[in-house]
Amino acid sequence: MDCQYRGMIVGMPSLADALAAGPVVLDGGLSTELEARGHDVSSALWSARLLRDAPGAIVEAHAAFAAAGAQVATTASYQATVEGFAAAGVDADEARRLIASSVVLAREGQDAGQGEGWVAGSVGPYGAMLADGSEYTGDYVDAIGVAALRAFHRPRMELLAEAGADVLACETVPAAAEAEALLAEAQALGVPVWLSLTTVVDDDDVPRTRRGERAADVFAMAAGVDEVVAVGVNCTAPAAVGPALTAAAAAGKPVVVYPNSGEAWDAAGRRWSGPPGVSPDAVPTWVGNGARLVGGCCRVRPADIAAVVSALP
Repeated sequence: MDCQYRGMIVGMPSLADALAAGPVVLDGGLSTELEARGHDVSSALWSARLLRDAPGAIVEAHAAFAAAGAQVATTASYQATVEGFAAAGVDADEARRLIASSVVLAREGQDAGQGEGWVAGSVGPYGAMLADGSEYTGDYVDAIGVAALRAFHRPRMELLAEAGADVLACETVPAAAEAEALLAEAQALGVPVWLSLTTVVDDDDVPRTRRGERAADVFAMAAGVDEVVAVGVNCTAPAAVGPALTAAAAAGKPVVVYPNSGEAWDAAGRRWSGPPGVSPDAVPTWVGNGARLVGGCCRVRPADIAAVVSALP
């Protein structure tokens, strides 16, 4: 089913036009910021719980990133699905309202922080809804299949687009089959998206999806899709960004890069471990190699985004 994409603030250029003019700064880890501000994000709903329980906190976190220089606010919908809310006792109508509200809250936070920018509706992978760390393995894709993945993603993508998101951030995608499903739905809906994989680098320095496919082959799937405004990586260690950026740039689209801090997520213990490694010193190189959407993911806070802004060439 097609939905009517309502889009951005009147007078703002499209994100695609802005990317043609130069780099655009993304925000950082919304859940990280909420947790740092004293909110519990340890449930299966992650930051989406606060759409129901503390929406004002989400606005404040968005505002902090906007004040730091982020031009794109990414909604608190990464782990927000009708199925996930149902497991938490939220009925379907209320779940749909909460998912749509994530766009409104992002816009409010952006207005409070700097007054204008774009809102990216976060579309996390199927594994995020499972809340078992499988978004970092993609183990579920063979059992589910592309058709079922399309059916899973469609309602949230429709809700976010209809609520006025400027772009859909199809992010932390661990496998080619899920990328295929998301691209097909983007075409069916006719809304702008970016496709961001979570990747690793093999022993031959080849970037691969968490499922093991060559990242370049997945990026190539997006090359001819007009709805795709950028391809790239997120929730990837900063040290692994370089090879992935090269693979993404070969698709002929602007590149999106927003790594995590370099720490590792322990799904069983639900905690981060290891030393952080994100550094703004890498930003000029990323931009020089084609990155046009630059920011951070997990464990990247407003001060880190301010440093990214200062490092832009």
